Amino acid sequence: MATRPISPQDHDRIAAAIRAAEARTDGEIYCVVAHASDDYFYPAAFMATLGMLIVSLAVAYGLEAWWLSLRLPHFVIVQLLALACVVLLLWVAPGLRIHLVPRRLRYKAAHANALKQFLARNVHRTAARTGVLVFVSIAERYAEVVADSGIDGRVGQHVWDGAVRDLTAHAGDDRLADGFIKTIESVGAVLAEHFPVTPGDINELDDHLVEI
Repeated sequence: MATRPISPQDHDRIAAAIRAAEARTDGEIYCVVAHASDDYFYPAAFMATLGMLIVSLAVAYGLEAWWLSLRLPHFVIVQLLALACVVLLLWVAPGLRIHLVPRRLRYKAAHANALKQFLARNVHRTAARTGVLVFVSIAERYAEVVADSGIDGRVGQHVWDGAVRDLTAHAGDDRLADGFIKTIESVGAVLAEHFPVTPGDINELDDHLVEI
């Protein structure tokens, strides 16, 4: 996924792409990029604790098999010290946390954040319920297109899946801004087909990329 920061020039290009797409439709397009959708401290600490318990069990069986003895209080103290070291490491090096969290949980957190942004940015409050959110969460390598009921009822999921594939492909090449622009053009074409612009159409949402 993208690692290069989105420049002010990229922000301007994305805003221009949104305005161009919305010029052909009554629909609204809103773009959000999150650097991460969770801090993952507690999930990572849980996974680390679970891993340490499994290792401890294997060590205990190994000691017994080799006819070695270790007093239970000492064994527990070693476990606690090791756990404290791991938790401290996760605290001071937050970049390690996400690598301990299963992909399913990472995607779940990113999806929840996408829905949260959809509501928080009022994409669901357009007059004809034709708002579309283009969302990317960089740390989770996750992208999603969330469409309101007015357009989602007319467009198959495969259309949004195709847009997401294009977006993630560009992001994987470290061309996130280009991916947003391509996706905005694709979403704009879908909106223009089903909700062409009508006289008196007003702009209901801001035309820029939000970074969180």
